[in-house]
Amino acid sequence: ISICRDLPNIEVITFSVNGISDLEPLNQCQNLSELYLRKNNITSLNELFYLKNLPRLRVLWLSENPCCGSDPHRYRMTVLRNLPSLQKLDNQAVTEEELSQALVDGEEITAPPARRSTENGCPESTESSAAESTTETESELLNFSLEETNKIREELGMKPVPRDKFSSFSPRETDCNRKKRNNVLNAILLLMKELDAEGLEIIQQTVGRRLQAFRKKELQEE
Repeated sequence: ISICRDLPNIEVITFSVNGISDLEPLNQCQNLSELYLRKNNITSLNELFYLKNLPRLRVLWLSENPCCGSDPHRYRMTVLRNLPSLQKLDNQAVTEEELSQALVDGEEITAPPARRSTENGCPESTESSAAESTTETESELLNFSLEETNKIREELGMKPVPRDKFSSFSPRETDCNRKKRNNVLNAILLLMKELDAEGLEIIQQTVGRRLQAFRKKELQEE
C-alpha cells in the first residue's frame, strides 16, 4: 500500500484481502473517489483519520475488518461522522438521516492510531490473523484478488486475466509470496494509469523483450 504515496492522482484503489493494517499512505491521494478495503487487518477506526482530508472520496468498502467490531450501528455511525461526504459505505447507500444521526451516535476521530511495530507485507502472526486464516480458504483469497485485479484491468481497457493463469502458483510458494505477487501486479496496473502514450509504449517494449526471454528459456529447458 506504500505505493499510494507516489500516486496522488489515483481515483480508484482496490486492496481487498491484502493483510493491510495501516492507511497512512492514502492521505496523499487527493483525487481518490473509491476505496475498497474489505477483509484486511485494519484493527482501529482511528485509521479513518488518514481519509478525512480526501475531498473526493465517495465510496468506501471497509466491512469484514477487525475495526468494524461487534456493533454495526456504532461502526457505521462513526465512519459517517468522520467521512460525511461518502455516498456509499460497504455497498450500501448513505442517507441524509444517517448523516444526521451520525453526529449523535458516531465518535469523532481527531488523532491517528498509535504506531504499531509491524512490517509491510506479511505481519507477525496474531490470534486474530490466525483465526482469519482458518476461515479464509486459499481459493477464496485468489477469487478476491482476481476480481480486484480484473476490475483495474477493465478500467484500463485491458482484457481480464483468466483464472487458470492468475492462480498458477508453485505449490512451494507461501501465502505471503502469493500475496506479494498479487500486490506487485496490482501496483503495476495502477501505475500504468499515470502514464502517457510514450510511457505505455516503453512498457509494451519492455514487456515484449521479457516475454521473449522467458519463452527462449522455456524452449531451452525443454
